[in-house]
Amino acid sequence: MTIRKCCLLVFGMVLLNLFGKAQVAARYDIVIAEIMADPTPQVGLPNNEWIELKNISAIAINLSGWRIGDASGQSGPMPSFVLQPDSVVIVCTGGAVAAMSVFGPSIPVTSFPSLDNTGDMIFLRSPQNRIIHSVSYTDAWYQNELKKEGGWTIEMIDPRNPCHGMNNWKASTDAKGGTPGKKNAVDAINKDTTAPRLLRAFAPDSVQITLLFDEPLDSARAAIATHYTISDGMGIPQSVQVIAPSFDKVNLRLASALSSGRIYTVSVQLAADCAGNPVEPNNTARVGISEIADSSDVVINEILFNPRAGGTDYVEMYNRGIKIINLKELSIANRNTAGTIANIKQLNTDNYLFFPGDYLVITEEPDIVRRDFIARNTDAFTTVTPLPSYNDDKGNVIILNARGTIVDELAYDEKWHFKLISNPDGVALERIDCNGITRNPDNWHSAAASVGYGTPTYKNSQYLADPKAGGSVTIKPDIISPDNDGLDDFAGINYQFPAPGYVVNITVFDAAGRPVRYLQRNALCGVNSHFQWDGLGESGRQLPVGIYIILSEAFNLTGKKKQFKNVIVLARRN
Repeated sequence: MTIRKCCLLVFGMVLLNLFGKAQVAARYDIVIAEIMADPTPQVGLPNNEWIELKNISAIAINLSGWRIGDASGQSGPMPSFVLQPDSVVIVCTGGAVAAMSVFGPSIPVTSFPSLDNTGDMIFLRSPQNRIIHSVSYTDAWYQNELKKEGGWTIEMIDPRNPCHGMNNWKASTDAKGGTPGKKNAVDAINKDTTAPRLLRAFAPDSVQITLLFDEPLDSARAAIATHYTISDGMGIPQSVQVIAPSFDKVNLRLASALSSGRIYTVSVQLAADCAGNPVEPNNTARVGISEIADSSDVVINEILFNPRAGGTDYVEMYNRGIKIINLKELSIANRNTAGTIANIKQLNTDNYLFFPGDYLVITEEPDIVRRDFIARNTDAFTTVTPLPSYNDDKGNVIILNARGTIVDELAYDEKWHFKLISNPDGVALERIDCNGITRNPDNWHSAAASVGYGTPTYKNSQYLADPKAGGSVTIKPDIISPDNDGLDDFAGINYQFPAPGYVVNITVFDAAGRPVRYLQRNALCGVNSHFQWDGLGESGRQLPVGIYIILSEAFNLTGKKKQFKNVIVLARRN
């Protein structure tokens, strides 16, 4: 063999080796970097759905045989196209290639998935049947109320941070509505430094537990069985499977069966997201075998049907029974004008366990509820879109189980609000006794002013107290020094009344009996809660040191009156 032939053979083998390597991609070598899910009304781009792929690896990759898909199925194979490092290509239907090629390299696929406007899961699969990247988007990812109505793409901010979810995507800022075929308009460094969090767990049967995380995991680290433990002697799982294409779910197969009626705790450690951030210590979730809810296992506990302008309705449920309930097997509904059950909406399309003693808020807009009220458990929400309509004057809220049986029903009326409330907008109705009758108007009351007129995700301000209690107002501490040093800067005025419906006036007097601060006027109280005094007089003026009297006058609509006097010392530190 001549030297020339030998060199050509070696060169050919090198090329073959390089070409062979170019065909095998690792996870995230190529990412979905831009999505046009809703092209109308048009802004400046053709009326076509498409996605854009970007090669963030250091090698050229031939896309021959690659496919894209969503929950409904996957496309036909892509044609041969070598995607160079740091380059992009548009993927669309065959009929859209001519229009899209004006903007950059475009390749067609048959059976291009129809991209949902309000949310979808798109995945990219290599010929080796590996999921290389997936994106589960919603219209919230636009982070722009106007642009999510159509004509604009969502773009990945940092392609080297491919699994950070909504935090790494936003609507394009390009005047055309998107940037097909070139660098994204929102391109920037956006590193993921947030640890993944275990959101919840579910037991599909007695020997399996499925864990849901808030972002995709490193599938290799997440597949190690010793990274998980189950309480009550269950120990380490027998085997672990990280579930494609999103890789945010992990299935544990157990060595022994779970017992019915028992709540277990699953702990995870050392697993990490795809950026390498490890889970934080004490990442746990409760789990157990769910049961079908029967009548009044779950009760309607609170409702906001007349929100303030810009607000949103919500319904809160309380699990007063002993069963673990799966929200996938519960629905919410109302009644139409004929009195028939209508507008039935499943509470969750995924498996979501609702445990005894827990509260859960059902709404279209959890973020708005969190904005308008204090939600002590920010995770205790389920989103239902659209929520059945609940009128501002009267209506019916119905909870149904998977068999269509009514679990609980509330026929509310705006007249149930406290009579002295001049404007009930933004005031929730709260259940007084979780064991009382739902349809009884006397078992409902307006939420207290002291909690912002609503208690989504936690115990009602108007919950039933001991009816024998005579009522009390206490002050703690009894000496305050409002100098902002973090020690005794204000007084807590703690009250407890025997029933809901008390209104209180609180006035601060100096030692000479002169009023110096009208702290509360006609404030609707819960059964027990508190107000606070910061040591200042009217209009925020500073008061001299000395002895002061806090007079609390409480009354209700039945004519019961109570008066409480408490002495407090106002001091200052030198």
